[in-house]
Order: sequence, then C-alpha cells, then structure tokens
Amino acid sequence: MQEFGDFANIDIDKLLKTADGQFAQMEELQKTMADLVGRAQDEDGLVVVEYSAEGLHELELHPKAMRLSSGELAEMIKEVVREAAADLQKQVSEAMGEVFGEEDNPMKFINDPEAALEQVRSAEASYNRTFEDVMGELDRIRRRLDL
Repeated sequence: MQEFGDFANIDIDKLLKTADGQFAQMEELQKTMADLVGRAQDEDGLVVVEYSAEGLHELELHPKAMRLSSGELAEMIKEVVREAAADLQKQVSEAMGEVFGEEDNPMKFINDPEAALEQVRSAEASYNRTFEDVMGELDRIRRRLDL
C-alpha cells in the first residue's frame, strides 16, 4: 500500500485548533473593522470629518468656514475627506497586520500592485508544478496498469 507522505503525520487536533483560532481572529477583526473611524481636520479646525466603512460619517463646519469662498470651502472639504479616508485605511491596515502579521498583511498590496502580481505569479507557478506532478503520477499509474 502506498504511503501518504507527510499527510499521514498531520496532527488533526492541532489543525482544528489552529483553524478555530483563525476563525476567532477573523471574527474579532470583523468587529474591530466595524468600529473603525478615520478622522481628520484642517489646520485651523474649520472642517472636521469622520470617515467610516460606509463612507462619510460626520462633517462639521465651523461657522468661520462660511467666510471662505465656495471653491475654497469645497477644496478644503475634499482634502479633509481624503485625509480622513487615509486615516481609516491606516487603521484597517494596522488591524489586519495584527491578525495576519505584517508579512502576510493583504493591505500592503493596495499600494504595491506589482507585489500582488508577484504573489499571483508565484501561486500560479506552484499550481502548475503541482498539476504537472499529479498528471505525471497519473500517467505512470496508467502505464503500470496498461491502460
């Protein structure tokens, strides 16, 4: 009878405990993510923004902001919204880094799409090698059985 290689030595209890731990971490991450809010304000405190996963969560305009031209105010609001969204993204990245570790943090690929493509290429190459190994083994079995 053919051995199963390293698969015969898998500690199922350890595997299940690890999976349970990962599910618990993901559940905690979901709760954390729901509570994250990015915050920003301009240097004079005229525009204050809170940005959450749902988008713009809070917008406060100081009465002095109304003295600005509509164009200046619009630009200021857009800039502060961008800063609040960036703050939220930073918090999400930190939360995911705590769960996945910095090396495996999926958020690192947002700013580095080439690294993401490299991961995909590596996975594809690994898949292709495995597929070729399996097909080669099946071919050897077919020949041995004279099929």
